[in-house]
Amino acid sequence: MSSNVSVSLTKSKYRKPVSLLNQSKYLKRLKRLKKTILTILVLAVLTVLLHLLFPLPAEPEWSTIIKDNKGSVVHAYLTSDQKWRMKTELEEISPLLQKAIIEKEDRYFFYHPGINPLAVARAAWNNLLHLKRTSGASTITMQVARAMEPGSRSWLKKIGEAFRALQLEWTYSKKEILQLYLNLVPYGGNIEGVKSASVLYFQKNPDHLSLAEILALSVIPNRPNSLVMGKHNDRIIMERNKWLQRFRSSGIFSEISIRDALDEPLTAFRHPAPQLIPHLSYKLKKSGRPSYQTYIDLNTQLKAEKLVADYIRPLRYQQIRNAAVIVLDNKTAQVISYIGSADFNDVSDGGQVNGAAAIRQPGSTLKPLVYGLAIDAGQLTPKTILSDVATNYEGYAPENFDRQFNGAVSMEYALDHSLNIPAVRTLAKLGKDVLIDKLSGIGFEQIKIDRNKLGLSMVLGGCGTGLEELTGLFSSFARQGEYRPLIYNREDSSAVSKKLVSSAAAFMLNQVLSKVNRPDFPLSWQSTEKMPRIAWKTGTSYGRRDAWSIGYNQRYTIGVWVGNFSGEGATSLSGAETATPLLFRLFNSIDYDTEQDWFTQPSECDIRKVCATSGLPPGEYCESLITDYFIPLVSGGQPCEHSREVFLSADGNHSYCMQCLPASGYKKERFPLLDPSLLRWMEERKISYKKVPAHNPDCEQIFREGAPAILFPRNGTDYLMEKTNPEPLLLQCQAASDVLRVHWYINDRYYKSAAAKERVFFQPEPGPVKISCTDDKGRNRDIRIQVQYFGQ
Repeated sequence: MSSNVSVSLTKSKYRKPVSLLNQSKYLKRLKRLKKTILTILVLAVLTVLLHLLFPLPAEPEWSTIIKDNKGSVVHAYLTSDQKWRMKTELEEISPLLQKAIIEKEDRYFFYHPGINPLAVARAAWNNLLHLKRTSGASTITMQVARAMEPGSRSWLKKIGEAFRALQLEWTYSKKEILQLYLNLVPYGGNIEGVKSASVLYFQKNPDHLSLAEILALSVIPNRPNSLVMGKHNDRIIMERNKWLQRFRSSGIFSEISIRDALDEPLTAFRHPAPQLIPHLSYKLKKSGRPSYQTYIDLNTQLKAEKLVADYIRPLRYQQIRNAAVIVLDNKTAQVISYIGSADFNDVSDGGQVNGAAAIRQPGSTLKPLVYGLAIDAGQLTPKTILSDVATNYEGYAPENFDRQFNGAVSMEYALDHSLNIPAVRTLAKLGKDVLIDKLSGIGFEQIKIDRNKLGLSMVLGGCGTGLEELTGLFSSFARQGEYRPLIYNREDSSAVSKKLVSSAAAFMLNQVLSKVNRPDFPLSWQSTEKMPRIAWKTGTSYGRRDAWSIGYNQRYTIGVWVGNFSGEGATSLSGAETATPLLFRLFNSIDYDTEQDWFTQPSECDIRKVCATSGLPPGEYCESLITDYFIPLVSGGQPCEHSREVFLSADGNHSYCMQCLPASGYKKERFPLLDPSLLRWMEERKISYKKVPAHNPDCEQIFREGAPAILFPRNGTDYLMEKTNPEPLLLQCQAASDVLRVHWYINDRYYKSAAAKERVFFQPEPGPVKISCTDDKGRNRDIRIQVQYFGQ
């Protein structure tokens, strides 16, 4: 029993110390864990604090690049620090490029957190073993950190790079870090990034590089001074092939790929940076983005540039030195060719001026829109008769290009002959604000700015527009009246379209503007040359400073401007003879087969019979009928009244009104009912027409109505006259058809008697002037003007 007690006491004696020992170990472990957690927390807080205090440097400035519709770089600009640093987009990093670079530079790139501990240990052991630096441990992420903050190498710098690498891994995805590496790696001289190197050395995008080309580029950053592309290609091939043999050993590429790469020659050298489409490139560069994907078709652009340069060369002898062209895809509104001058490098004639964006006088190019708006307002159809006669709007008297009048003309004749007076009369009836609002609404900026200064003359070119705006305007007619802003690059694709004119009005304009038998068809166009099937309109600005020709078919709209950037006019410059031949040649080059498709008549456009004399729906007495397009429920439906019934005496020598019509002894006869201004024009040119006989001289009504209308001067107008060489003022009236003579009075004093159609001139006194005109029936009209003299 004592033995059992002894054993029990022994167990009891040692049980308590063992328990205390375990508890002590537990406390030590707990304390160590707390320290570890605290250390981790401190390090985490410290890291976050350092991250906030020392944020990653911002991305560097990129070279602005302009790409064509296939994504090839066609123009590039140096950065402000004179570097070629073109940004490689993620989609341009091909699987081949990614695989080759990662295998060469950092095969565990996708697995480490920015620092590769195994690589660090291996580099430390090798360096210690050889007592010198034999290998490095920099990951791709650390190389990015070094490129973002270049400087001398040191252990402190290495620690900073490691921290920056961690920051990069926290901030960016692996793909984005690889993108940064490919954008910042140096390739000798002022070339940075794989895109700059591939464009300047191989003239292609990085996603089109072969395995041999990728490795040829990848060896340059290690020895940029001794491996210069174009000078040391043999050395580059040797270095490239070493890596290809390593890749063969590792088996990451197929044997055939390695063999092809080893056999591929290297003839690359540094090419000049691409400098194509310079005017559009500079226009886009001002927006501030690093990259612009345009819709320029390079083949079309180069053909158009050559055509323009060849066309302008002989015109220089006529003092015509420049041209601008825009080619537009009508379906998408994308600009596929953009030429701002005949030769960008010609500094003697302002070749760097962008004529496509310059504000110039548009000549007659706005006339189609005016007529289209009038069609939609129900005021006109193509066969509507307009008066092309002397017209005056409060002192503004428009003239035709040839300074002749044509009398009664149809709207389609007025448009395809580009007559000025019918266009002004149409705009006056429509209202100039309607035209200004339409143009302002589709981006005609100068018209928006000048809207309070503009008048009826804007339809003849009395305003400021540009080739970009006019080309976009005419493309609307090819798109059933729908306007879309010009799209220069992918970022412009969200532009909203607007309805400019109805599809019916656009179709009517297309039919008129596609006629070939018209005065503005170029006489210089050879009969042996193919005539493209297009609709087009020409324009010539005041002083022959600008020649325009803008044409379109279903596929394309082409705008052409020819002139001098100095504003100097040329006697031979005109839209028909100078700009249109170039337009035709461009269409023949870009879209030779234009006969297949043409504009079809829309459902909202119909055909009706109209009177040939007035262009209105036929009345009871209309004998000659023709067909005309019209818009149901929109176009005017008032029947034609081009003639009126007149009561005549039995001998036909006098006419009667209802006030003096006798009970018997009279007859009825119809006479043409013409506009008074048209009648006057016919009288002046001695054009015979069926005249209403003189009114019954015994009628009392005649003395109460029908006083002569004073045409010139205009009532209520202020006239400024030069003292040293004053010009006399014209006195002219419009009297009834039976009036033979009129009598003029100035300030209630008799001045002169003259024939009713005769022009009379007088020299007014300064101050208010009252002018009176009395016809031979005693009817009188008064007006008042203000005269002021200036000068010595």
